Amino acid sequence: MIRIRPYKATDANIILSWCQDERAFYQWSAGVMGEYPITNDEFAFVENLMPFTAFDEKGILGFFTFRNPGESTDELRMGFVIVDSGKRGEGYGKAMIQQGLKYAFEIYGAQRVSLGVFENNASAYFCYKAVGFEDVILDDIETYSVLGEEWNCKEMKIDSKLFVDNQ
Repeated sequence: MIRIRPYKATDANIILSWCQDERAFYQWSAGVMGEYPITNDEFAFVENLMPFTAFDEKGILGFFTFRNPGESTDELRMGFVIVDSGKRGEGYGKAMIQQGLKYAFEIYGAQRVSLGVFENNASAYFCYKAVGFEDVILDDIETYSVLGEEWNCKEMKIDSKLFVDNQ
């Protein structure tokens, strides 16, 4: 059974060990934390957000953050979502995100959760879709210059009613 708890600084070594590939690192972080590879000190940036660590009886298996994207507390923005590279494709990401959404809607009281995912990260995109996130059509597509390429970011959201209906 997957559970979530507040992130602890001692989790950083494990979480950062999952980023062995520069491309995957930027798909996860968009370079917001710094250049690959980052240090534990640079990763401490997440302590300014609402960071969570996912775990089961065998140990830590995932990480994500929430933040308020604006003045309202009705919306939380999910970010820096990552699952242990050795456990991907086994449903852990979906279960972790469901736990995060349960927190966002039932404990925090948000009405909506949003996130961004790069178009070149299909596995993450389909994981979010499987949980119930929907695409948001924007007038302007957010684009990042990464590794000499232009990466487009897809905007997604899920409302509390939709989440409750899917449970």
